[in-house]
Order: sequence, then structure tokens, then C-alpha cells
Amino acid sequence: MDIKTILAAVDHTLLAQGATWEQIRAVCDDGVKYGAASVCIPASYVAQAKSYAGDKLPICTVIGFPNGYSTTAAKCFETEDAVKNGADEIDMVINIGWVKDRKWDDLLAEIKAVKAACGGKLLKVIIETCLLTDEEKVKMCEIVSASGAEFIKTSTGFAGGGATREDVALFAAHVAPHVKIKAAGGIASLQDAEDFLALGASRLGTSRVVKAVKEQEGR
Repeated sequence: MDIKTILAAVDHTLLAQGATWEQIRAVCDDGVKYGAASVCIPASYVAQAKSYAGDKLPICTVIGFPNGYSTTAAKCFETEDAVKNGADEIDMVINIGWVKDRKWDDLLAEIKAVKAACGGKLLKVIIETCLLTDEEKVKMCEIVSASGAEFIKTSTGFAGGGATREDVALFAAHVAPHVKIKAAGGIASLQDAEDFLALGASRLGTSRVVKAVKEQEGR
């Protein structure tokens, strides 16, 4: 697979708790240079990053991150604030406890509410696959498909597990045709990236693919 094709699917990510503006700016520079799909950064840096990158690069941020158990109202406020600050894409974390309680209607209502708060911007729904059973993952494929969100996403990368090939294949088998797949967490190499794209992902949340390309250039 062509490296440019891989890079064009990457949400170049920096969500470390101690991330500084200097580091965020470097991620934006790399995102522009390497033709990434977006940069995925903390909400507190969205306005600064948007001002810095302008229209050269979409800015993505995270909502209800990483635990997902904020109230729906709080998630909607975060989303509206992020969009007002210039976010082009929103990655929200679902309420995992609600999955365990089988509160399917509440989960659907929350995703729909956050989608409405996006004001037309792209919404990706993080279901945190490492904490769910296969049955729960399939149910979340159905709910995300009915919600109006554009993407289902595997993981935050903060819950002890990331994307697996099996989960991306399961998503591809169970989401509606209009829902795209984002694999995130633990994507460490160009081979990983190629594998996930081949299995049906169209976005990759990773910090390491761009690094791998830079190292390849260095050699």
C-alpha cells in the first residue's frame, strides 16, 4: 500500500496529559507536511491549533475523554465549545457502564445529542472495545449505525487495550454501510496501519505512523 494513502488515513494524535503547546505545534506541522487526515489533540489546544494551522489541516478533539462517564449535558457542552473553538471533528467516548447495564436507548439518545451539538461537524464514537464483550460490540455497531454519527472507533488508548484486527473485522461485518471505522490505540508500524486499512478501517488514530515514516526517511 502506498505510504501517502496510509498517511491520508491517519489522525495524527497527541493526547498525553502533559502535552505542551510546543509539542502540539510540532504535531500540527507534521500533520500538514505528511498529509494526515487530521490532528487529534486535547480540547484546550483546539483554538490555538486552529489559529496556527488554519485551513491546512482538520483539527480533531476528544469529548468525555477517556472514561466516558460524564453526563450527556456535559458532553454536549464540551462538543459545542470545541466546535466554537474551531474543531472540525469530534471523537466522543460512550458511557461504558450504560453498555453493561444494557441501557441501549440512553446510549442512542446520548450519541444523537452529541451529534446535534456537533453542528454538522464529523462525529466518531469511541466504544472502548477492550472493555466490551463481542455481543456488546455488535450491539454498539447497531446503535452507532442508527445514531447519525459518521464513524465508530475502537479505543481511547487509555483503557489498557487498543485496536485489534479482530475488532475491526467485527465492525466491518456489523456496521451499516454509511458508518466508517476508525482503529485507534497500539497502531505502531506501517504494517499495522496497512493491515487495519485492508480490514475495513478508513481512519487510524496513532502517533507512531508518522514517526515511522520520518525514521524511514532518515534511513
